[in-house]
Amino acid sequence: MAIFQYKALQADGSLTEGQLEAAGRPDAFRQMETLGLRPVNLSEETGSEKSKQSPLLQLLDNFSLRLRTEKIPARALENFTRLLSSLLAAGVALSRALVILYREAAIPAAAKKWKEIHDLVIDGMSLADAMAKSPDVFPRVYVAMVQAGETGGFLDVVLAQIADFQSREKELRSKVTSAMLYPCILLVLALSVLTFLLVFFIPNFQKLFKGFGGTLPLITQIIIAASQIIRSYGLFVVAGLFVVAVLIRNWVASEKGRRVWEGLILRTPVIGPLIAQFAMARFCRMLGTLLGAGVPLVQALNVARKSIGNQILVDAVSASIERVQEGGRLGESLADCKGLFPRSVLEMVSVAEESGRLDAELVRIAGVTEGDLDRQLKTAVAFAEPLMLFVVAGFIGTIFIGMLLPIFTLQQYIK
Repeated sequence: MAIFQYKALQADGSLTEGQLEAAGRPDAFRQMETLGLRPVNLSEETGSEKSKQSPLLQLLDNFSLRLRTEKIPARALENFTRLLSSLLAAGVALSRALVILYREAAIPAAAKKWKEIHDLVIDGMSLADAMAKSPDVFPRVYVAMVQAGETGGFLDVVLAQIADFQSREKELRSKVTSAMLYPCILLVLALSVLTFLLVFFIPNFQKLFKGFGGTLPLITQIIIAASQIIRSYGLFVVAGLFVVAVLIRNWVASEKGRRVWEGLILRTPVIGPLIAQFAMARFCRMLGTLLGAGVPLVQALNVARKSIGNQILVDAVSASIERVQEGGRLGESLADCKGLFPRSVLEMVSVAEESGRLDAELVRIAGVTEGDLDRQLKTAVAFAEPLMLFVVAGFIGTIFIGMLLPIFTLQQYIK
């Protein structure tokens, strides 16, 4: 049995608070109904013994709980999204659809998370707000698109689009992984060979060459210096790299660091334009779908901008939304977002805005952009594999040339 704290409305409309003991949330709701109460909020109290623990013990408990927490795979989230879309399209109520999903979930962690979402929705919270409480499972873009669907009254359509996005990203990730598998194996082997040479072989080679009084080539001296550093301070180097990686990760997770990182990504020659193009397609499709459902332009813009994903681009669109609120036209207002909207797209948006078919034109632009994006991604992935092989070959070749050069000059000192 668990203790539940509740807020509820009495028969006369007054708000009351209290607690009751029940086997679970459904039992607690039944007890409140028996008492003639209309629930406003229901939360389970944590155990008193845990609250008496010291901060250190609570921290250790939270850490161990995090280690025991099973991560929900992307495939389970995609299945949840697509099945929820199908159930809603078939006319099943949201609460009942969530019950079906958490009862039929094959993964215990997923079933627990879907039930948690169901309980929050039952308490009166919107689906988007319930999902926003689990950012480790539902990304910001996912929550923004769900919010758009709830705002426009077409949640089933948006969930189907999210599932398609997830499937497309999974396919892209699979293609990139397959293309990079062989070069990455070569890189690991090359690093293993390099470590063996630097730690075990090169020191003996250096003693042998010094016996002849020769001078090592510059490239060989650099390799020997790296060998001495690894042998003397190898553990410190590894620890230092680990600390630097953790610091960089924490910095990127901060507000300022994330903006700087996203700005650098957008300025990357190949990756930056692809990310901007994908963000534009997602923004146009979401905005067009919202406008087609009858959502006002400013409200649709505020919801659609959250689906962009990159905070730099979100800020640029936010400034454009302010100009639209002041009475400006959408095409002219988006003109300052040069990194996101090409001039040709702005012209099409302006013409569609004048002709009164902005929603259909935005969806069409999104479809054309996504098709062009798929072709560019295929080209980029096809180009990445030989480039990686070239880098690995050059890396290994430089190592062996640095080792072979002294051997070629060794005969002169022997004579």
